[in-house]
Amino acid sequence: MKIFTSVCLTLLLAVTQASVAETPPGNDHALRGVDTGKVVFDINTGNPAKVSLYLGVIQQTIADLRRHEVEPDVILAFRGKSVTLISEDREQVDLTAFEHLDRIAEQLAELRESGARMEACSVATGLFNIDNASLLEGIEPVGNTFVSLTGYHAQGYASIPIQ
Repeated sequence: MKIFTSVCLTLLLAVTQASVAETPPGNDHALRGVDTGKVVFDINTGNPAKVSLYLGVIQQTIADLRRHEVEPDVILAFRGKSVTLISEDREQVDLTAFEHLDRIAEQLAELRESGARMEACSVATGLFNIDNASLLEGIEPVGNTFVSLTGYHAQGYASIPIQ
């Protein structure tokens, strides 16, 4: 009987620990009273591995907002050298980065499907000789991302820099 009780307690403890381990920490205090998560990610890096990493974190952020029953309103604003990573034209990117560019294109398609909006700075595309027509599907060219960021801030969006 003692062995049976010991085994039952061990199994109960294991199940309880597994349940606790499967539930990630929450953000209840920060999201109290929040219905919509308005955020603009200010992407300003030409490092393809870094952009791919952060796009994964942005995907997780959208999922976490939804898990907390907060409707994500997410914008990705590409400026600076990051515009070279979101174009079908890969002439300016090192061959060793092509694997990351393929992953970035996949991640952006997934983000677009999840409702994220994307824009690219035409000042930056001009500076880096990127034709706006070559931007990946779903990425809208805008006149000046600094102007966009100013407008989004005035509309209550949180701005998260990715550099």
